Amino acid sequence: MAESGTGADAYRGHCRPIGERTLAFIDRVQGLRIGGAWDQQAKNGATFESIDPATGRVLGRIAAATVEDVDVAVTAAAAALESPEWRDISPARRAQYLFDLADAVDEHLETLAELESLDMGKPIVQARDDIGGVSLTFRYYGGWPTKIEGDINPVRSPFFGMTLRQPIGVCAAITPWNFPVVMAAHKIGPALAAGNTVVMKPAEISSYTTLYLADLAREVGLPDGVLNVVTGAGRVVGEALLSHELVRKVSFTGSSPVGKRILEVASPQMKKVSVELGGKTANIVFPDADLRKAAAGSADAIWENAGQVCIAPTRLFVHESIEQEMLQLLAEETAKLTLGDPLDEATTLGPLVSEKQLDTVRSYVDIAREEGGEIAVGGEAVGTEGFYMQPTIVAGVDNDMRVAREEIFGPVLSVITFRDEEEALRLANTSEYDLAAAIWTRDLSRAHRLTQRLRGGLVWVNTVGKLDPGISFGGHHLSGNSRELGRESVLEYTKSKSVLIDPS
Repeated sequence: MAESGTGADAYRGHCRPIGERTLAFIDRVQGLRIGGAWDQQAKNGATFESIDPATGRVLGRIAAATVEDVDVAVTAAAAALESPEWRDISPARRAQYLFDLADAVDEHLETLAELESLDMGKPIVQARDDIGGVSLTFRYYGGWPTKIEGDINPVRSPFFGMTLRQPIGVCAAITPWNFPVVMAAHKIGPALAAGNTVVMKPAEISSYTTLYLADLAREVGLPDGVLNVVTGAGRVVGEALLSHELVRKVSFTGSSPVGKRILEVASPQMKKVSVELGGKTANIVFPDADLRKAAAGSADAIWENAGQVCIAPTRLFVHESIEQEMLQLLAEETAKLTLGDPLDEATTLGPLVSEKQLDTVRSYVDIAREEGGEIAVGGEAVGTEGFYMQPTIVAGVDNDMRVAREEIFGPVLSVITFRDEEEALRLANTSEYDLAAAIWTRDLSRAHRLTQRLRGGLVWVNTVGKLDPGISFGGHHLSGNSRELGRESVLEYTKSKSVLIDPS
């Protein structure tokens, strides 16, 4: 049960006060961002609490949108789509909006980082890095409006044929709680670059930074209705967005079960649906690799964001000849972590996002013990305040164990041994998730062989967990059907139109 304590008490239990802009933001009930009616409350006045995962206390309250509110937001987005202020502007002007938004994010970096840290439990140092990535993402997509090109088609005489790329229309963007503002940028950037309008629905438990980002977009002059934010429960807000007849595209990032539900609800209206879902990344270390580098990179990727990352390398496959050495190196890297207050500059591992998530992770550690896994490092919850979990390494894992098959979304690493390259490939590909994979080797031929045969939409070689706006990622099977970032993500927010002209 969350303790009370909002506004001026928001940083109670933390190592330092928060900034004035951050305090002012959480000190008031946050409303919906819809069209020209900014920061308005829900039609029925309902709100929900935002909880600080580091203390379990209430940060503040946020409007809980109704189905009617969603309708107003989508209608505003549809009107903006046909408004001359958006429809008729040049690609260069669309680009400038994105560049200006990137500048605004940089200017407000500390406030956004504090909000993310308080709302989601992310260490402040990591939060700042995330916000830096947000501005980089907007700058990347700011380069795209002037480069979305059509084609001249070679057709039979006397006709002239061409293909155009046009905006899809109103896009519903539903984002997860683990990287709230990062995922918002991944969807807002390509959608606006292609000329669409957007209705965002952030996760209930981490809505603050998306709301703040929308305020920045308004400050830089983005026309009313181009970007809207409706907060609240998925079963109300999400379902209303999915079923709204004016929504032409749905982009969702989150769990595989919810992704399946979204495909079911949206399909009768033939909406374009992109889902980026869960993962169980295979991380393969061969004996010829730089083992210290592999251990450091793997530890950094698995413990980032307390393991709450879809691409986290949660399955570590090590050759049987180096198992003990890798376990020792991983233990050494893990020992360098500082678990504590997310607002402390020294903290490198914060709490899990909620008590529910902590309970889930603890249950999987218990399951690992029951299935015969050896807890080599960690394995316990920490403290009586907040939702902290020790980073946990489970050795002696069989690929059929639940901890090796199911997405845990917490700081739990399963270590599995293999004998040769073919076995490593077979074990890595034995998963319902096909999101990402990684290989550590100095053998260039092996790296090329395995990148071709490993399943997943993104494969790393001698690194893991890294993304860049210029290269797309996304999975297959239970990991989804879409691509985020890169050129492919922009095209997912366009529709193709062919034109055939008789010039005679």
